[in-house]
Amino acid sequence: EEVSGQSALEMNPRMPHVTAPHVVALGEVLWDLFPDSARFGGAPANFAHHVAALGARVSMVTAVGGDDLGRDAIERLGHSGIDLQHVAVLNQYPTGRVNVALNEKGEASYRFGLDEAWDHLQWTDSLEMLAAKCDAVCFGTLGQRHADSRGVIEQFVRSTRPESIRMLDVNLRPPFVDPAVIASSLELANVVKLNEAELEAIGQHWSTPKSSHEEKIARLASEFPLHAIAVTLGEHGAILFRGGEICRVEAKPVLLADTVGAGDAFAAVFVLGLLAEAKLNEIAEAACRVAEFVCSQPGATPKLSDAVVPRHFLPALLRPSRFLFDENGVDRRY
Repeated sequence: EEVSGQSALEMNPRMPHVTAPHVVALGEVLWDLFPDSARFGGAPANFAHHVAALGARVSMVTAVGGDDLGRDAIERLGHSGIDLQHVAVLNQYPTGRVNVALNEKGEASYRFGLDEAWDHLQWTDSLEMLAAKCDAVCFGTLGQRHADSRGVIEQFVRSTRPESIRMLDVNLRPPFVDPAVIASSLELANVVKLNEAELEAIGQHWSTPKSSHEEKIARLASEFPLHAIAVTLGEHGAILFRGGEICRVEAKPVLLADTVGAGDAFAAVFVLGLLAEAKLNEIAEAACRVAEFVCSQPGATPKLSDAVVPRHFLPALLRPSRFLFDENGVDRRY
């Protein structure tokens, strides 16, 4: 039995302004089970939280179980200002969970549950309408580990408008690494975000160990229809590519709490910066600063302070003239 999570909208304390970009996050909702606590997460949910915190309208397409963790997940999403009408409640499956272990450097490793609610997304007419009006969609490789959700995610991305951003967030989480899924996802995407290890893994077939990061990025852009690429380098910063331009930004030192969610925060700023057509170096700087702040705080979704993102950057993210459709899918130009 499927029950809509839409009623949780009543718990939503705020909704972003309708002239803001409309971003969709597709895929897993998880609870990260640390040795001492349970924290809400999953890369798409973390991404959605940060995009909403930065002022955009966000819809989450996912599924949770009809259990306490599922109810808590809906409440967390709602309190982040995320649209819940596409969050399904599947009573026959448990809500996603993952056991998280941290090494001495604060770096996380993950052990995922199996056959959970987020593995069984279902296509609906409302998803087709959502895809047709969104300005950007973020989808990952992990969220496609099951055929049910993989089919829905592929159909959603294909249903977006040609000018929409289709960002692939590469999540190589063994044993859920399928080269065919990675290749098909790169063909669907026009933007990709990945870390250094993921760039090495994906590029091993058409680059050499001596190739520089910049050379591997350029080759990735030539192999697939990618307009923009972001590669996070941990403590060494990040490299961004857009339309032939490459920009490298160094990281600033922080007192590390853990790295959980830092890449998702980076991705949120990256997508909003691309939507705003901001300068590439400004996007890179802002994304690194936000990711560094997340690393300095426990958990994946700490509250972002006004000092984290450069003040001149955020107003550009919400320029209404860049976004052509209102919340009902009506073209604002006419």
